[in-house]
Amino acid sequence: MPDVKQMKSLALAYMGDAVYEVHVREHLLKAGKVKPNQLHKEAIRFVSAKAQAAVILHWLEVDQLSSEEEGIVSRGRNAKSGTIPKNTSVQTYHYSTAFEALIGYHHLQGNRERLAKLLEGAVAFIERRKT
Repeated sequence: MPDVKQMKSLALAYMGDAVYEVHVREHLLKAGKVKPNQLHKEAIRFVSAKAQAAVILHWLEVDQLSSEEEGIVSRGRNAKSGTIPKNTSVQTYHYSTAFEALIGYHHLQGNRERLAKLLEGAVAFIERRKT
């Protein structure tokens, strides 16, 4: 595998999207949500660009990220995807890409402990928001 630190941000985000989606699905199932329609509606609350952007902006605001992580977030936010987001602002889309890049980075680096802390923190933050 190529050096994770040299990977394009969108490749990291691609991986991070999948990792976060699986984490959210497991969280919902463990919480006793089992009806397919209910699962889908609940999952959207966590995996939407708006929710992911809110998480990363909160982490930046409260200085929860290391300088290395802030660099990954910055690269992810500035990545040029070539697509125009639907149902969200460009800024929100860029911050959600930054969130996914950070998750993908830790997953691919094998930083399991830090990854778990970030995933659990993201879910807890969104649950507290109730929007």
